[in-house]
Amino acid sequence: MMFKKKVLATLIPLVFIQPVYADETKEAIKLDKVEVTGILPEKLESVPGSFDIVSEKELEASRPFSIKEALSNVPGVNVVQNEDPLGLAQNIGIRGMDPRRTSRTLLLEDGMPLFLAPYGDPSSHYIPMLDRVSRIEVVKGSGQVLYGPQTVGGMINFVTKPVPKDGLAGSVSAVGGNNDFYGLHANVGYGNERGGIMVDAIKKEGDGIRDNHDFDVEEYTLKGQLNLTDRQTLIAKLGYYKEESHVSETGLGEVDYARDKFQAPSGKNDFFEHERKSAQLQHIFQIDDKMKLSTQAYYAHSYRSSFRQTDAPGGYDDDDAGESTGVTVMDRCSGLELTEATAEQCGGRHRPRSYNYWGIEPRLDVSHNLFGVDSDAVLGFRYHEEDIRRRQFRGADPRFQSLSYAQANSLSREDIGIKVEAKSYYAQNTFHVNDWAITPGVRIEDIKIKTDVRRADGEVQNNPESKLTNNQTEVLPGLGVAWNGIANTTFFGGVHKGFAPPRPDRDLRADGPDSAVVDKTKPETSTNWEIGVRSNYFKGVSFASTLFHTQFDDIVVNNGSGEFVNGGESQMSGLELGGRIDFGTIYNTAHNIYVLGSYTNTFTAKFKKDGPDADSGIVSGDRLPYAPRHLASVSVGYQHPVGLDARIGATYISKQEVDAFARVLDPVDAALSGLAGDVPSYTLFNASVNFKPVGSKATYFVSGYNLTDREYLASRVDGMSVGRGRQVFGGIRYDF
Repeated sequence: MMFKKKVLATLIPLVFIQPVYADETKEAIKLDKVEVTGILPEKLESVPGSFDIVSEKELEASRPFSIKEALSNVPGVNVVQNEDPLGLAQNIGIRGMDPRRTSRTLLLEDGMPLFLAPYGDPSSHYIPMLDRVSRIEVVKGSGQVLYGPQTVGGMINFVTKPVPKDGLAGSVSAVGGNNDFYGLHANVGYGNERGGIMVDAIKKEGDGIRDNHDFDVEEYTLKGQLNLTDRQTLIAKLGYYKEESHVSETGLGEVDYARDKFQAPSGKNDFFEHERKSAQLQHIFQIDDKMKLSTQAYYAHSYRSSFRQTDAPGGYDDDDAGESTGVTVMDRCSGLELTEATAEQCGGRHRPRSYNYWGIEPRLDVSHNLFGVDSDAVLGFRYHEEDIRRRQFRGADPRFQSLSYAQANSLSREDIGIKVEAKSYYAQNTFHVNDWAITPGVRIEDIKIKTDVRRADGEVQNNPESKLTNNQTEVLPGLGVAWNGIANTTFFGGVHKGFAPPRPDRDLRADGPDSAVVDKTKPETSTNWEIGVRSNYFKGVSFASTLFHTQFDDIVVNNGSGEFVNGGESQMSGLELGGRIDFGTIYNTAHNIYVLGSYTNTFTAKFKKDGPDADSGIVSGDRLPYAPRHLASVSVGYQHPVGLDARIGATYISKQEVDAFARVLDPVDAALSGLAGDVPSYTLFNASVNFKPVGSKATYFVSGYNLTDREYLASRVDGMSVGRGRQVFGGIRYDF
């Protein structure tokens, strides 16, 4: 509490001092209105690492159905969709990292973290609807030291659309397609030189990948901007998101999958609910032409509750080897085979969880020559708190399908409280020496996590092990170098230390009435190297290539039954390529044929040490789970001067290995559970057409993904999960 008072005592005077300073220097300094951009700096040629930008123009041309398509042309990014077609539960991996719940990729919206809890439960169940995003920034190099806590893989920042500046503006759109999909979006705003206000409303519904897996999503956003002076801007944003999905996270066993890979017998009863409320306040003060102070405060409350009637794909029992039959059975319901009829007769398990976090972060950007060299410096600090409550209720009675009944008629099987206090300090300086930009930086993460296990396995916990305080401090240095000696070309290289807090176990188990298993996995640290080039030296041609190498000290892996353990040293190395060619620009014609694509070869993704025992499945030299060797995407398009843009493309993902524990299952479990075996390679074809007649305010579009309706296996994380089938949708957008 004393620390909070000190933080507020430091920051509050700044808010009041800034307007005074502005008045005193108003005559001496003439600057344009403050422009608010994303996390990438204005001088992109000085960025000391690899990055990609998915522009608003590209988002409109490709018309992505989900985050998977939006990032398909970004090198090094692997997006897996094995539960819902819209990518509501994100599984994004970068450079060979396990994509499960995006636990090693930092997700941001306008610089604000998006995880359920960035430190206490770094898993993703939310990204902003792409309809209100103006561009997506993907950063993978040493510049990550300015952000955290996830810095082992990369970070993705969703930059939302700005408030209008010149009167009334906005758009309305409607889309519809197969699988009963439809979507509505309205954006209305008004602004002038003093600021403005904007409202976004989005509604989407449709059927899921498997039977009985429908989804219903709503999102509402209110964004306002007030230009206090020519050099001060205040931006406020409020958000509300609600998801109601019938999703069975548990996959299928081998027999069930062979019978009908799209079946989900308990899907009518299983559900996932997520409600998220958020607020963000940013104050940007351009003190003079060389100094800018930005302060952001943020708050998010998330409540997510899931209900499932089985955790046993193919009858797999993690306590008793060799029990698998290939046919999924009901959980806690006399071992009945899972069918729609038996699902109605049984209960299941609820996992209601609530998350609250807030933070405040002042950051100073300064151009200076303190060391006799032209430099750009960034200094910042963030204070962040989290309050988490994880509960679980189980029961065989069919009335337990209702969470309110379960809470009223049973004690929780699991009740855990987690409180986090995190202080982050960072500093970075870019020295500009002729054609060189040299950028050393450092981030310090000072974290205190208090875990209180009140109940586990249905038993009250009254022992010292049930309360754990984990204090840790990580120093994360980074160094990047960029050379711009060739026009419109940057050669870069860098190294930084990465850090990621481990995900908590899905469930906690008690060994007896007075003991509890408390998650004691150590955080992940890594050393990340890269060297590369990006260029648009040749007219109409842009490309980037990066060679990367990541060394993990103690990677965290899935150990089965929703548990996570430290898996020792590991290594990822590979080559990324991406680019675009516009022949219309090359030949000076308005008829433009273009080609864009990306390719990633993660030629090394392996464990470097054997695991603690044979049951772990961790063997030195074995490939890491869900790290495909090859990722490729290519599209060929045509733009006509009347306003037509059409393209067709393909994406390819090579074979993937499953979790290490599944590689050493009992032979019966390995053959039938659906957890073991490769995930075969697959190729998907897509196309999109946009037509906005010259002078018209209306845009007509149609997009299709997996056009050949390829049936493919997407994941074996919780059993076999089929990938999304053909999805075609079309619509109209009207701008005003």
